[in-house]
Amino acid sequence: MVHDILFTREGYPRSNESIERSSGWNREPRMNRLQSFSPFKSAMICCLSGSFIAVVASAQTQLAATPPMGWNSWNHFAEKVSDADVRSAADALVSSGMRDAGYVYVNVDDTWEGERDAQGEIHPNYKFPDMKALGDYIHSKGLKFGIYSSPGPKTCAGFEGSYGHEEQDAQTYADWGVDFLKYDLCGLRDIMDIHNPQHDEQKANAIMRDAYVKMHKALEKTGRPIVYSICQYGSDGVWEWGADVGGNLWRTTDDISDSFRSMALIGFSQAGLERFAGPGHWNDPDMLEIGNGGMNADEYRTQMSLWAILAAPLLAGNDLSKMDETTKSILMNKEVIAVDQDKLGTQGSRIGPQQVWMKPLADGSKAVGLFNFVTDDVPQPITLRFKDIGFPGSVHVRDLWEHKEIGVLKGSYTVTPPKGGVVLLRIWE
Repeated sequence: MVHDILFTREGYPRSNESIERSSGWNREPRMNRLQSFSPFKSAMICCLSGSFIAVVASAQTQLAATPPMGWNSWNHFAEKVSDADVRSAADALVSSGMRDAGYVYVNVDDTWEGERDAQGEIHPNYKFPDMKALGDYIHSKGLKFGIYSSPGPKTCAGFEGSYGHEEQDAQTYADWGVDFLKYDLCGLRDIMDIHNPQHDEQKANAIMRDAYVKMHKALEKTGRPIVYSICQYGSDGVWEWGADVGGNLWRTTDDISDSFRSMALIGFSQAGLERFAGPGHWNDPDMLEIGNGGMNADEYRTQMSLWAILAAPLLAGNDLSKMDETTKSILMNKEVIAVDQDKLGTQGSRIGPQQVWMKPLADGSKAVGLFNFVTDDVPQPITLRFKDIGFPGSVHVRDLWEHKEIGVLKGSYTVTPPKGGVVLLRIWE
């Protein structure tokens, strides 16, 4: 049984705590990316001016009005990704129906980068012969083009980062037709060590925030709308200041892996972060693992359901050219996607001691997920009392995975989700 999903008394991380402390998860960050960071009290953080925040907020309303949906290359292809793989993903998004279901971003993660020329302009490596042509191909499919970089001299995988070339790179991305930038902290650690040898937490945070602001301003200067995805693994309470530095979404945890344990610890540890999310600025618990083979169908439905209630970005990370029908049915469940993309833009919250989560929707209905995070014991029934979600009288109940009306009910509903699985409902008066 999974017993180590622990929460603070309030059910969410305190402002000066990181996600892993509240979840009880002693994670090992990929490539030791968090070595230079530790949480500290928000009172120590210098505030940006009100006028700057207003400008950022105004810009954000034009981008990521709903959580971004699409595909990212890392989870399946990692450092092996090529131009051909990305074109194949774009083709599959269209032919499978995923594009029409809302998956529009095609995001190339790390290892595309080559060398800089004498003028400092970044060029792709041999795996990507022509980034402008790739962007044009993606756009020709009715899709959007995403790319990856780091505020440090090197990326996580040791390729060329954007440090000292922020405006130059931003303009290059715009010239290539880029619509989405994932900006991954990694290589900035070396710069922080040079300028902050005492590892002062306040100074470290200021350096990090300044680096993210610098690229945000560079992207704005291009005049091209580019969704800005901040990736620094949820350190220093990023949900409190991610929007202030221009982020449209920010990672709240370290990297996910294709296992139920990883997915559950990340997803269920998001309790309490809902007040920091909304149109134009989203908490990001990392990409979808659906279809990669490490979990069963019930467990993948759990990720899809929980991410939808969390109003999380839905970025598939599988090989789209080799999806079976079960994978397609999970990724393209339009009723579940509608929960994620609901125009109200409210992130759901945990409402019970068991894993019962609720998300209010724009039409007045509520999406409720009843999760069974036990994978090695007999599933237990869960009872939902309708008054606990604001409905004292009779309600209509629909099962979003079964695609069927359960009926008009009064008082409560009891159901037994499968091991590692979920029952996802839409409920209205």
